[in-house]
Amino acid sequence: MQAYYPTIPKIRYEGARSDNPLAFKYYDPEAIVAGKSMREQLRFAMSYWHTMVAAGTDMFGVNTMDKSYGSTDPMTQAEHKAQAAFELMDKLDLDFFCFHDRDISPEADNLKETDARLDKITALLKQLMKDYNKKLLWGTANLFGNPRYMNGAGTSPSADVYAFAAAQLKKAVEITVELGGNGYVFWGGREGYETLLNTDMAFELDNMARLMHMVVDYARSIGFKGDFYIEPKPKEPMKHQYDFDAATALNFLRAHDLLGDFKLNIEANHATLAQHTFQHELRTAAVNGAFGSVDANQGDLLLGWDTDQFPTNVYDTTLAMLEILKAGGFTNGGLNFDAKARRASNTVEDIFYSYIAGMDAFALGLRLADKIQQDGRLDKFVAERYSSFQSGIGQKILEGRTSLPELEAYALEKGEVKPQSGRQEYLESILNQLMFG
Repeated sequence: MQAYYPTIPKIRYEGARSDNPLAFKYYDPEAIVAGKSMREQLRFAMSYWHTMVAAGTDMFGVNTMDKSYGSTDPMTQAEHKAQAAFELMDKLDLDFFCFHDRDISPEADNLKETDARLDKITALLKQLMKDYNKKLLWGTANLFGNPRYMNGAGTSPSADVYAFAAAQLKKAVEITVELGGNGYVFWGGREGYETLLNTDMAFELDNMARLMHMVVDYARSIGFKGDFYIEPKPKEPMKHQYDFDAATALNFLRAHDLLGDFKLNIEANHATLAQHTFQHELRTAAVNGAFGSVDANQGDLLLGWDTDQFPTNVYDTTLAMLEILKAGGFTNGGLNFDAKARRASNTVEDIFYSYIAGMDAFALGLRLADKIQQDGRLDKFVAERYSSFQSGIGQKILEGRTSLPELEAYALEKGEVKPQSGRQEYLESILNQLMFG
């Protein structure tokens, strides 16, 4: 079999003192952290679209990288791309991958031929998964790229477009089941609107829910036992996306009786675009029993769009891993690198440097999050801050054994009250001590 990355060795853990750019400094797959190996805790995955497809193009310029894989024939290219993907995963010791249907196989002139192409590539992927001992974290369908979806897919005003999207979803679910996927993701790339002047919002939301119910019913009928995910994003490409943030997505799921089957796939860059922190979105999902999986990346806070950079901010990865540990860790989900090397970082080596940087940042974040939990001071402070609800009138409030008249009488007798300091700066200094001390 042809080697697509012949100059790149298998990436090994060498420790923080190593100056080898093609080695892990913090990610030691078999090291035990918080009761599990780092491999189990982090469940790293490769994103097919950014890693194997994206070639550096942007709205102002053409490709800066060659992602042709030695062929101009679309199907030969798809086969070579699959082989290259598994070589890359093997060298980076990535256990999982994620894909859109159109990432792995090119669309044809008609749906029947498109599905036949997918069947051929799916068989190849299945064999490569066996050969390399890799797994599918989740699959999804690209319902946003083709012009037919310019007004949405599940929210399209055209019944014909809606039906085409349903057929595409059916096939994507079948592929996910065939490859043993742990999850299936809905990202509403164009499920939203530009203006209410031409939009029936209630109709579109109900129609999207109908489609999701059909997908769930069909997937379960063919043996899918994994999680379904919604991936929140506030804007881009649509001005008003229906899955704006975790809270909005949860509200939609509850309103349409979907919460029992769905969890959330939280992306760091989408969180900051919604003017939230990454950890806020993770906590929102967790406290609602809907924490599922993560798209691991970061955005540029000076830019107002989805830059999908590899995560290197250790504060963010530490606080994210702290939330993930508090939520009980991953079950079917994992850390999918929905990230791409910068347009000017256009060599093969840059792809590997990017993954190493991201994997090390989350590995270090995991180590530090475990250290924070073991130290216990932050958790103790939070518990003490709410301790007034553990006895007296506070306990009666929690137990539902009081009323407004009783609380009024209590307040009148108590007189003026003084709030306690939140001590944010003190807690941030503890965080710094634990991270760098």
